[in-house]
Amino acid sequence: MMAASLVRRDKKSTAAHLKADLNWTDNSSGVRQLQELLDCVLNPEKPAADTEALDWCKCLIAGGEGFEEFCKMVRSYDNATLCGLVWTANFVAYRCRTCGISPCMSLCAECFNNGDHTGHDFNMFRSQAGGACDCGDSNVMRETGFCNRHRLRTGENVPTVPRDLLLMSEMVLPRFIICIIQYLRDGYTEPGEKNNTSTERDLQKVLQQLEPQISFLEELTKMGGAMRTVLTKILTNQQIFKDLSMGQEENIYAKKNYEKYLSALKNSGLVSVEEKAQSGAAEPTLGAEAGIVVILLPVVFLKEDQDGGQSVGQRKRVKLSSTAKDPSIMDSLKHKCFLEELLFWTIKYEFPQKMVTFLLNMLPDQDYKITFTKTFVQHYAFIMKTLMKSQESDTMSNRIVHISVQLFSNEELARHVTEECQLLDIMVTVLLYMMESCLIKSELQDEENSRHVVVNCSEPLLKNNTYWPLVSDFINILSHQSVAKQFLEDHSLLMLWMSFVSFFQGMNLNKRELSEHVEFESQTYYAAFAAELEACAQPMWGLLTHCKVKETQEYTKTVVRYCLETLQIWFDAIGFVDEPAPNQVTFHLPLHRYYAMFLSKAVKCQGLDLDSLLPHQEMLMKIMVHPLQIQASLSEIHSNMWVRNGLQIKGQAMTYVQSHFCNSMIDPDIFLLQVCASRLDPDYFISSVFERFKVVDLLTMASVHQNAVLDGEQERPMLEGALTFLVILSSLRIHLGMADDEILRAEMVSQLCMNDRTHSSLLDLIPENPNPKSGIVPGSCSFEEMLSAVADFKAPVFEPGGSMQQGMYTPKAEVWEKEFDPIMVVLRTVYRRDVQSAMDRYSAFLKQSGMHTTGNPWPPYKERTPLHPCYKGLDRLLHCKTLHIVIFTLLYKIWLDHSNMSEHVLCMVLYLIELGLDNQEPCIEEHCHDSWFPGTNLLSNLHHVINYVRVRVPETAPEVKREKDPPPSTKGQPSLQHSTNQVFSLVAERRRKFQEIINRSSTEASQVVRPKSSSTRWVPPGTPPQLVTEILEIRESMLSLLIKLHQKLSAKQNSLSVTWLEDMETNSHAHGDGITAIERILAKAATRSRQSKRSIQEICGKVSPPVAPKKNSPTDKKTMDKDERRQRARERQQKLLAEFASRQKSFMETAMDVESPDADAAMDLGASEVMESEVLYDCVICGQSGPSTEDRPTGLVVLLQASSVLGHRCKSDEMKKLPTTDDEHIYPADTCGAAHDVRLALMQRFFKDSSCLQSVSIGWDGGVYVQTCGHTLHIDCHKSYMESLRNDQVLQGFSVDKGEFTCPLCRQFANSVLPCRPGRSTEVVSWHMPTNKKTAVLVKEVEDLQEQLGLFPVSTTTESNLSKEMESFIKDIKNTTQRKYMDYGKNPGSPDNDFLFMYSVARTNLELELVHRGGNLCSGGASAAAKRSCLNQLFHVLAMHMRLYSIDSAYNPWTRLTQVAQRRDDCLDDERPEVPMLFRDCPSLLIIFVLTMPQPLRKEHFICLVRMLYNLQYTQALASLSAKFSPEERQAWSTSGALKKLSSSVWSPHSIEYSLQQFCLPYLRLSCLLQHHLYGDKLSGCPEVEEFSGLAGCLGLLAPALQPSNPIYSASCLDWTVNAFDLMTQWCSEVTGLSDTQTLLVQDPQWASPHLLHLPDHYNIIFQYYHKKACTACKKVPKDPALCLVCGAFVCLKGLCCKQQGICECVLHSQHCGAATGIFLLINASVIIIIRGHRFCLWGSVYLDAHGEEDRDLRRGKPLFLCVERYRVLQQQWVSHTFDHINKRWGPHYNGL
Repeated sequence: MMAASLVRRDKKSTAAHLKADLNWTDNSSGVRQLQELLDCVLNPEKPAADTEALDWCKCLIAGGEGFEEFCKMVRSYDNATLCGLVWTANFVAYRCRTCGISPCMSLCAECFNNGDHTGHDFNMFRSQAGGACDCGDSNVMRETGFCNRHRLRTGENVPTVPRDLLLMSEMVLPRFIICIIQYLRDGYTEPGEKNNTSTERDLQKVLQQLEPQISFLEELTKMGGAMRTVLTKILTNQQIFKDLSMGQEENIYAKKNYEKYLSALKNSGLVSVEEKAQSGAAEPTLGAEAGIVVILLPVVFLKEDQDGGQSVGQRKRVKLSSTAKDPSIMDSLKHKCFLEELLFWTIKYEFPQKMVTFLLNMLPDQDYKITFTKTFVQHYAFIMKTLMKSQESDTMSNRIVHISVQLFSNEELARHVTEECQLLDIMVTVLLYMMESCLIKSELQDEENSRHVVVNCSEPLLKNNTYWPLVSDFINILSHQSVAKQFLEDHSLLMLWMSFVSFFQGMNLNKRELSEHVEFESQTYYAAFAAELEACAQPMWGLLTHCKVKETQEYTKTVVRYCLETLQIWFDAIGFVDEPAPNQVTFHLPLHRYYAMFLSKAVKCQGLDLDSLLPHQEMLMKIMVHPLQIQASLSEIHSNMWVRNGLQIKGQAMTYVQSHFCNSMIDPDIFLLQVCASRLDPDYFISSVFERFKVVDLLTMASVHQNAVLDGEQERPMLEGALTFLVILSSLRIHLGMADDEILRAEMVSQLCMNDRTHSSLLDLIPENPNPKSGIVPGSCSFEEMLSAVADFKAPVFEPGGSMQQGMYTPKAEVWEKEFDPIMVVLRTVYRRDVQSAMDRYSAFLKQSGMHTTGNPWPPYKERTPLHPCYKGLDRLLHCKTLHIVIFTLLYKIWLDHSNMSEHVLCMVLYLIELGLDNQEPCIEEHCHDSWFPGTNLLSNLHHVINYVRVRVPETAPEVKREKDPPPSTKGQPSLQHSTNQVFSLVAERRRKFQEIINRSSTEASQVVRPKSSSTRWVPPGTPPQLVTEILEIRESMLSLLIKLHQKLSAKQNSLSVTWLEDMETNSHAHGDGITAIERILAKAATRSRQSKRSIQEICGKVSPPVAPKKNSPTDKKTMDKDERRQRARERQQKLLAEFASRQKSFMETAMDVESPDADAAMDLGASEVMESEVLYDCVICGQSGPSTEDRPTGLVVLLQASSVLGHRCKSDEMKKLPTTDDEHIYPADTCGAAHDVRLALMQRFFKDSSCLQSVSIGWDGGVYVQTCGHTLHIDCHKSYMESLRNDQVLQGFSVDKGEFTCPLCRQFANSVLPCRPGRSTEVVSWHMPTNKKTAVLVKEVEDLQEQLGLFPVSTTTESNLSKEMESFIKDIKNTTQRKYMDYGKNPGSPDNDFLFMYSVARTNLELELVHRGGNLCSGGASAAAKRSCLNQLFHVLAMHMRLYSIDSAYNPWTRLTQVAQRRDDCLDDERPEVPMLFRDCPSLLIIFVLTMPQPLRKEHFICLVRMLYNLQYTQALASLSAKFSPEERQAWSTSGALKKLSSSVWSPHSIEYSLQQFCLPYLRLSCLLQHHLYGDKLSGCPEVEEFSGLAGCLGLLAPALQPSNPIYSASCLDWTVNAFDLMTQWCSEVTGLSDTQTLLVQDPQWASPHLLHLPDHYNIIFQYYHKKACTACKKVPKDPALCLVCGAFVCLKGLCCKQQGICECVLHSQHCGAATGIFLLINASVIIIIRGHRFCLWGSVYLDAHGEEDRDLRRGKPLFLCVERYRVLQQQWVSHTFDHINKRWGPHYNGL
């Protein structure tokens, strides 16, 4: 009852009253009142959306104060020393590797910027899963990196909290939290109850309703340490939970809720309740801490069912008595406090973001952190179960990791939880359970009887990487030494882990398709590689980092032991005996790789003896099989033997060697094979290799053989593969004794040799282990130092085409010379073409440095670092008879040109010989009769002569034709009877012997199915009799074959003289081709053994041409001819190409020069010969040449574009700064466009509209610019060209419907054709003649010409094709720009308006050409801009069009310019006056006169126009200047004249003269440029100081006598036809009496050249200010903010908020600011996009990092700096309107940007 009355009262006063009650010592009544009130207010039966309860809570907690004040108050007691700011996905944070102890360390921008990280290795990143700021936490980062606030630990000095401040909170919050929990209980429905989707929707609904409540909790956590302490107490207090959790007895709703909760708990254990009941295992009672626990048996076997079938993994449970391990892993959860239940519901509801943020915001409280971590661990299994069921596993994974990374990155905490809560056991068990859900039977080896199970890679669990949160947690805790030690010491855990790893052993098995192409290419392989890397390799690398010192030997021994045990179990399970199953390969052998890497570490870092860790020989032979199978399969895949399996198999082969995988896959495999090779019998090993590579049959002396398993075209690549593999095996030293620095160096060199690399791609391409790229490993060389040692930096350069280059690193010359290692390159190339690329670069280097200039060089031989003593046995490979027999056979076959031999084979054979010579072995002499060679030492075997060889050949072979009886056996060859050289009969014998050695009865061995037994052993009887045995006479040794090959390669009979050994310089042999290689080997053999030296000299003495034992010469000749023919054909082709190229070049030159647009009028008119003919044009489509006629006009290919470049000019030459703080702004009012708009509007207020529109120019903003590539075409040809483009279905980068096309010749972008006027160039000459007429006469003539105009248009009534085309061109011009840039008059669409627009087009083009020439004509001559300009033709078309308008002679400005008029009083009062002459713009008047007078205009008349207008311009200059004088100055000048100058005045005669000249310059420049285009006058350059006199002379304003030495005055150019004073007076009188004289007088007409904005040097300045800035339109922070670099506007890219009429903001802005050209910097990507009309392109970035690289999308987050050259290029392209030509990748934007 009482509660009801309280509820009705005012909240604030109630709260104050209750707080007072509670503060008494006997507060029982207060407590009761409060509880009753809360029962009423916080009633979970009310809908959650009702916010009344929330308001009550806020008031009660604040205890009668305002909630905001209360918050401030509590904050003042914040005692936190950690930052702990929590962020969600997409937040921008920082990571500093220099300061971080844990690799997951991250900082918020504020703490980062307030700390000192100069010179550190840091980067900015966009958070993927969310995170929290670690500033202040010394467990995760070094204290030196803390920001000022957290370094000084300001929180420690905060006063203690007064008791009554948080009293109400302690009372109210428990009730508030249980209320939330009851809502969560009530809202939850098990996914099984209804159909799934609706459940998800229901959960979302519950969460939406609870949003305000959870947000309130989040707000509380942000009040700081004091409030967090209160919350921690409430959340972790078990008593409060007990009291409130059940609900009151009488409350039915609460009871129902509680039951729902209990049923939800039921299945939360790892083993569900039902399963327990079935398994019937005696479960220990809950709560028993010790006892026997059921844990999985390490390896899951297949069990026979009753009916004889098999079922996978019905778990055979074995009771492992374990010491007090917590049984709760298995069982349902039990909750003891609010925190536990809150976490439980957070998991059930799949980690809603708000809950996650709340739980994380509490972490700065240490007590909470520990309790929460334990709770999290306790729920770990449950998290895994929920994750596997989730539909949204990606989002959920991110949220899980968001939490776990905060808990497990802290070593102290991780160790604590490991010890207290068995974290490691839980993690491993949970991972095992997870993988167990997707096991299938392995089909490797013995499909029927295999008992091994592997994960199924096509299951969503693997395909979607669902396991990654758990694996990443595991990797995270293993990075802590204390935790890793516990793991390595716990043997049962290790065994469990090995069984987990064995689930991946042999997964994703590939079976070679032999008949059909596979129908469906499965892409599961990526899931398999990702799984092995993340779930097996990463934890392995984690463990290896803790096994680096002698003290950790025991750990390594343990791991190695368990690896071997698990491998043995695996071999048994797959039923492996000794031969791998054919046509099968799996790339996944994590057990082998664990074993290999721990072996490597043991020998390298821990000083263990290798032999103590190796198993017996038989096991080694087994271990070797599968890695070897992979190497052979790589060769098969590259030889196209797996082509029917589709592209994905190539994908696997590439991924296996790719930089992120190679150090966890191919490197351990090769190392393991090296270990096996060093311990097994070398002959056995070598023969196994050739057998695996299937090239045994090829290794016969006979020229013809049969191969049971390979097609002909596969033999060569397979043989090359086998030899290359042997070379890699015997020369790679990565795990055999190289130091980490040397490895890093070798990796770096091999990547740089393939291609120049950017810094970031190099970082990416170099494997992470053994050298972590981040953080400095003590005692090892850092990445940067190594890079500067081996490479030179090539700064980014610009090609003239404007394509952007990045900063690249390229190998230093000495690296090419001494360190280029083709073997390492082959090992590391993903694409075969990279090997070729490395060789090409190498040969280019040799040519350039003059070391080897003829022919193609061979891969250089590189000396190796010495082997670690443990691996010395590896050299035995090079010194075994089997290899020597192979080498001998191959040398022989190459010498005789047998099929399928290649230069590559020879190269590898020589490499092997040289490796053998460099790695000497003590010779074992064997005088047994089974062998070709007396011993195993290569050096002594080199000169051993082999006389006869018995071969098995098909009957048809050429060898058979010889006489049948063998020659008598000679003493030199005692072993004839046995040396049956199908080499590998020998192999079979060796194998048998080998198996006897390892106590296996030979009967068993012969029963083992061998796939190719027939080809490897004596042929059993009963096979078809094609093979016969022949005996070949050889009489060669390896040395003699080498010398003969030398002759063959150098094509000289006696290429080596007897004395060449003495003459040779040793150093010249490092680089070269095969000849050099052979010489180098012979020299080495000679220096190392006298016997060899003697043999070499002997052989050189008996030189004889090579004669094949049975080779018909015609074939030889044929091959010779063939080669020659090919060579000649190649030369012919080269010659043709060269000729073609030079023709094309000269054509391009003439096309560009002759057809430069002004050439038509200006054909060098100063020349004496007068050209009689018409101007001829070449049509680039039909190729015909001819004049442009009325009927068939020719046109120039032009691009019309609207441009506002001129409008963006300012008065000052300084670039405007881009604002990067709130105080900086850009004001657009001072731009040229704005100033002209204001002026025109002002005129229109006072004067007659039609007159205003002829007094100024428009087109500063949105003017039309015309440029051409200079090529011409017939207009009818163009139309058919456009038709063909329209029908072309190919995707073009332009829109044909809008008239766009590319020039058919130079492919430049264009959108219209400008008709050329027909004309003879003879007329030109007549209107050039200089005249001596008086100015007055000329003035009269001009006036008469203007009178004629009225009659002129009549003649154009007959429409010709030409005039039609001209009209359509005018239409194109009008369509180019927007209406608003054309209508400035009072009545839009009037002729006056059109008139203004047309002459302004001419003005715009003249002004832009001036800008392109640098703003003045000092440089003279033609410029790039002039090449593109087509003003002459444009003027003609405009003039044709303008003749339609006549100027009313009453208002003709000419008369007012040249005559003193009688005063006209007849004008009516209501009509506005004409614009006074002093307010008119002289350049505009000049253009109007030129365009409206009859064409062609004589030059004398043009000069006359210029002179008369100069008078006006000069007068305006005087008027404008005098208007600037102060009254005193004016007084002084008018009284004393210019002679007695007042000393105080600013204006001296000199400064006035200078100002007058500057004022008149723009007019003179324009006139001069116009004269250049109309009459082809040359522009002579001049220094800038003399520009005025230069231009005046050029325009004929100066009498020639005046031109030279003395300085000229601007007044001396005046030329009056009437009394100057009268005329001036008349002009001035028009102005006097007007109010706005000052503003309307033409002010200083000079404008600075256009600039883009000035950008800051550091990109971070822009990024920090703009990436959080709210959009002005919608007040939200845009997802993709962008900046206009022309005016600094801040816009949303693609933002729907700012769309208007379906057009997004960037496109709108580009139309408004740049007349459809926009340049935008995308803040979040650091790149610039260009919008041009309806298309856009990515331009690149003007910000580069320290290594000269772009960082698109800020992926690397390194600091970026402004690249001034690039920015200049961007500005240059903007000003010169060449975006369309230079950037190639345009696409339509559909108004969506």
